[in-house]
Amino acid sequence: MLQTMLCNHGRKLRRAAVAMLVVVVAGAGFAQEPIEREGYFEVRSATTKLFAGVHILDARLQLVLSSEALNALNSGVPLTIELQMQVIRVRRFYIDAIDAELAVRFELEYRPLSQRYIVRNLNSSDQDSFATLYSALNSLGRVQGFPVIDEALLDPNKVYRVRLRALLNTQQYSAPLRLLFFWRDQWQLKSEWFEWLLER
Repeated sequence: MLQTMLCNHGRKLRRAAVAMLVVVVAGAGFAQEPIEREGYFEVRSATTKLFAGVHILDARLQLVLSSEALNALNSGVPLTIELQMQVIRVRRFYIDAIDAELAVRFELEYRPLSQRYIVRNLNSSDQDSFATLYSALNSLGRVQGFPVIDEALLDPNKVYRVRLRALLNTQQYSAPLRLLFFWRDQWQLKSEWFEWLLER
């Protein structure tokens, strides 16, 4: 009789232990939430050189999309990445003057049917196709041989600075969406200005 009671008690303890283990495992599963990735844009390097009377830009950028931007892209929402440049005339006794401003926009799109990422230059309509997001962003981050300004438009006796930044442009979306993005940090992807002297 005593042995039977001990066996029953042992089975109850084992069942209770298994039930507790299930609760702990389930609780751990519910506690795990998707990790939110904070995106960032950064200009790593930028230089200009004079070639055939035109100042040419070479730059390297780091473009990392936030979780929200990445989810939107994979859901079929195209993203616009914009490169902004300014040519600044240095003035000794006054505030420096911005003599030229340029903006180059690229559209990044994911096509689920072909599982390809498309990068389209909205200024020239040129486009490339990539198998991975990494390769698409890596291509966007390599700026080579981009014409900035003709030397003939600059004062030969003045010193000029150039600065460059990259940002996620949301102007193409509807007004309610733009307002929503304005309040969400994950859509405020913008690098700091990277600045250097224009070589003459």
